[in-house]
Amino acid sequence: MARYFLQRLGQALLLLALVSMIGFAILHLAPGGPLSQFALSSQMSQEDLDRIARQLGLDRPLPVQYLDWLGRMLRGDWGVSFRDGVPVAAVIGSHLRATFELMAVSTLIAMLLGCWIGITGAIKRYSAFDMLATIGAMVALSIPTFWFGLIAIYLFSVELGWLPAGNRQTVGNGSPLDLLHHLIAPALVLAFVETAIWARFMRSAMLEVIGQDYIRTARAKGLPEGVLLRRHAMRNALLPMITLAGLQFPTLLGGALVTETVFTWPGMGRLFLDSIEYRDYPVVMGILMFSAVLVLIGSLVADMLYAAADPRIRVG
Repeated sequence: MARYFLQRLGQALLLLALVSMIGFAILHLAPGGPLSQFALSSQMSQEDLDRIARQLGLDRPLPVQYLDWLGRMLRGDWGVSFRDGVPVAAVIGSHLRATFELMAVSTLIAMLLGCWIGITGAIKRYSAFDMLATIGAMVALSIPTFWFGLIAIYLFSVELGWLPAGNRQTVGNGSPLDLLHHLIAPALVLAFVETAIWARFMRSAMLEVIGQDYIRTARAKGLPEGVLLRRHAMRNALLPMITLAGLQFPTLLGGALVTETVFTWPGMGRLFLDSIEYRDYPVVMGILMFSAVLVLIGSLVADMLYAAADPRIRVG
């Protein structure tokens, strides 16, 4: 197990290094570069831009800039935001809680509802429920997330007035109930597509398990159907879902970016788009690396849990 963990950790660190190099190069070689937001000011002369470039170290070769940035990043210095002069770590930290609230609630909804739909569809294969679940999953996977968000705002906020149209809380009211009231719509929209993915994977895994010889043998010996499904079929069918949970993390981050924008949710997704629009490259790079670390950690944890749960995996 230790050897397998070190192998996966080495692959994750290599991938993280590649992400940092590619992201750093793209941001600095983009038209305008990191100084583009200063160049937009009519009061900035070329001499002023050259002075700022020297102060920020942007006049040095790109590999030297990258190594300097990497060294500071490893020491915990993520740089300073161009927009407000606040450290990047503090900027990300101020938006992190909102994103995790949205992702945690939507993930819980998607896992519980998706697994229930998938298991029920597999048990009642080709039934009316299974057909409707299949059609619903195809619709959910075919329509963009922002469209669902706009429909939810129009239906539940504009027409019915049940839910707020956006933001994380009402101004002057930070109670848990008010937060939950604002969280319902974006969490359901983000969970909608994820539920379809979980349902399809769970259905496929369940169908594969209930077709195995040991399931047919247990059924032939007279084992009650409920016990057979709960103790044998469902437990083995849930193993691939561990891997799916880790692989779904990048999808959740992407979906959260769109959902946060539609509902003006003050999370990392909205911060990322605002920072790109303002050309706040230190914040953009910080969010990119932070997200990459979270994705790799999620994938690594999923692999280790799967290896621990399935003794058939030889980890050496």
